Amino acid sequence: MRQSWIEKRKNDSVRTQLHYARAGIITEEMQAVANVEGLSGELIRSEVARGRLVIPANIHHLSLSPMGIGVAARTKINANIGSSSLASCIEEEIEKTLVSIKYGADTIMDLSTGGDLDAIRCAVIEHSSVPIGTVPIYQILHDVQGDIKNLTIDSMLEVMERQARQGVSYFTIHCGFLLEHLPKVAKRKMGIVSRGGSLMASYMMHYHKQNPFYEAFDEILAICREYDVTLSLGDSLRPGCLADASDEAQLAELKVLGELTLRAWEKDVQVMIEGPGHVPMNQIERNVKLQKELCHEAPFYVLGPLVTDIAAGYDHIASAIGAAIAAWKGVAMLCYVTPKEHLGLPNAKDVREGILAYKIAAHAADIARGRIGARDRDDAMSDARYAFDWNRQFELALDPDRAKEYHDESLPQEVFKEAKFCSMCGPKFCSYKISQEIVSKHASGESLT
Repeated sequence: MRQSWIEKRKNDSVRTQLHYARAGIITEEMQAVANVEGLSGELIRSEVARGRLVIPANIHHLSLSPMGIGVAARTKINANIGSSSLASCIEEEIEKTLVSIKYGADTIMDLSTGGDLDAIRCAVIEHSSVPIGTVPIYQILHDVQGDIKNLTIDSMLEVMERQARQGVSYFTIHCGFLLEHLPKVAKRKMGIVSRGGSLMASYMMHYHKQNPFYEAFDEILAICREYDVTLSLGDSLRPGCLADASDEAQLAELKVLGELTLRAWEKDVQVMIEGPGHVPMNQIERNVKLQKELCHEAPFYVLGPLVTDIAAGYDHIASAIGAAIAAWKGVAMLCYVTPKEHLGLPNAKDVREGILAYKIAAHAADIARGRIGARDRDDAMSDARYAFDWNRQFELALDPDRAKEYHDESLPQEVFKEAKFCSMCGPKFCSYKISQEIVSKHASGESLT
């Protein structure tokens, strides 16, 4: 279907969603987003036009189902996948892609750093109906044999155009970290924890030159404009621990990202802004407000944030707490964290755990913000629970397989079909059952004493 949409617009000089929105045109992608969100096409168009909502939809990703990221839409979640130099397998990345989509990821980032990166990316895009994002510096460094001193602007741009031709819908580029920010990093407890940020720091320190992504920003915009690749402006100086949260290094970079946002919009390129990181709960709302102010309300896309530094093995939970607060306060998309964060490369099982933790956080935030229809599923679940309709409960659960698995551990299939209780309370102490008996007696006029 999307192929026909793209074909119809093939002779247009500019084919970005932002360009069409500013021209007053509701594209098929905008209408598709509106239909999914339960909003009007005109509202989606106006939000895209003002830069407050993005639709990452590379014109070469024909199997894509369009989705919108912005405060007018429901909170989205991203799942990170990818190979490493120690573990590289196309089949495993395809499995992670399919698991991500099955359990509700709205976008997927391929962060592969090892193996045949082009082949892995092509396979991931081919098997995905959701937008695929990348961090181009990973392949840029890979292609120069891991030596940052061999990096050139021409090699950077070649990799980015190659990925855009493959169908990547958004790039994370570390363009707001400038040479003059380096002294601020020295004041930190943990320095730079972003891989892309650390690579940019190595380049700037070696050559004592400005960040090459910043220097080549206009050329990058030209690539994004041609293929409608959304820019996700990366937070190279995100805090990697609570002690570094909201420091001058982080905020100095954020200010530059706001300036680059305006430059991107001038070229009809869609933009979202990436955010922290490790942030105490009491600082999350302030971080969201600062981003909106400095970055002109461009959609905010945050990693976590993690609200404690000591949850190794459970960082998906520590970060989901921060993610729920951030989304409640106005963040548009949440980048999941898996139980393996800080410890190792996640496998398909870890991907599932991370996605579900973040689906809960995003959904809780949508309820708190009063989004249209956000609580409908919860109300339906309450009805199913009270009616002991187990199959309906499984259907409504965010993870139906896990819900059924846990239930059936204690109540086998042949028992649960008719059971008016679960194994936690049993038939004699089930509060639902007792409540129903009380209501029934009251309705029939029996004494409740």
